[in-house]
Formats: sequence, structure tokens, C-alpha cells
Amino acid sequence: MKPLSTKHGAVFSASGETGDATVDTSSEAVHGDTELRLEEFLPYRLVMLAEQVSQSLSRLYSDRYGLTNPEWRTLAALGQFGRMTSTEIGRHSRMHKTKVSRSVAELEKKDLIVRKTSDADMRVAHLTLTEKGEDIYRKVVPLALQFGDRLAGGLTAEELSVLERVLTSLMEHSDEIAREISDTVGNGTS
Repeated sequence: MKPLSTKHGAVFSASGETGDATVDTSSEAVHGDTELRLEEFLPYRLVMLAEQVSQSLSRLYSDRYGLTNPEWRTLAALGQFGRMTSTEIGRHSRMHKTKVSRSVAELEKKDLIVRKTSDADMRVAHLTLTEKGEDIYRKVVPLALQFGDRLAGGLTAEELSVLERVLTSLMEHSDEIAREISDTVGNGTS
């Protein structure tokens, strides 16, 4: 597989090493190479990796407990933080509010979470795990942690450290770009 590259001079190899590259600013390079090669497009590769990992991980909870990916993410957030609103779950898990709403409704039907309307603001509902939800959470967490350990098992401690820094940096840059796009679209300058 070809290394990931950017037009900004950095070349990223499959091993994660970076190196300097010269940027070709010739007319052919700037205007002639507009083909999108998905297998070399970083956002596409990240989505494909996330989907592959998600599908593999989902076998731990879908087969055993009949949970979908959004339901597990909701259950996991509540298991970690205890009590949350749907908005907080969406923000933490980066799920769209309709996906959160559907997963909350399904988890309520399965008696895995309970919703309690706030006394201070009737528009706000706090969600918590039921005893049955806590039981499933406690059973899945060790399996999920083992999965994560196995996934990272082929990486050295140094590679894991670099990966953590790269993932954090990509998340921060993605948020920054999203804000810029939102500001541009919001200002009508797109």
C-alpha cells in the first residue's frame, strides 16, 4: 500500500514514520492531480479502520446481548459516568442526537436504562443504568478491554505512545476544521 501523503510536505508511511518531502508546485501537480484515491485518503482510511474495529468489537455485545453499536456506546457512557442526559451522551460519544434518541428508546424497552425527568427543568431527562444494564456493562467491559489489548498487541510501547499523540492531534485538528467550516457556512462565505 502506498504511504499516506499530504500536499504540505509530510509523507506518512504505513509504519507511522514521517519524513520530509518536497512539494511539487508545478502546474501538472497542482491542477492535474485532482483524482481522489480513497486508499490514500486519510479521512477514508480512518473511517474504514473505525468501521472494521467497530464491527469486530460489536460481536462481543450484539451476539450475547442483542445490542447495536449505538446502544452499546450509550450503555458504556452511562456505565462510565453514571448519570447523563441524552445531550451529554451525544457530545461524549459523538453520536447524532437522533441516533442517541433511538438507542435510549431501545435501551428503555430492554429495561437496561431508566429515564428520570429533572425536577429543576422538565425538558431535561437524566438517564441511568438499571440493575440489568449494570450487569451487562460489567460483563462486556472486561471483554472490550481484552479486545483493545489484543488490537494494540502488535504495537510497541513507543508506537502506542505515538498513536495516542497522533489520535489526539487528529481529533483536535478535526474539531478545529469543523469549527472553521461551520463559521464559514454560518457567515455565508462558502
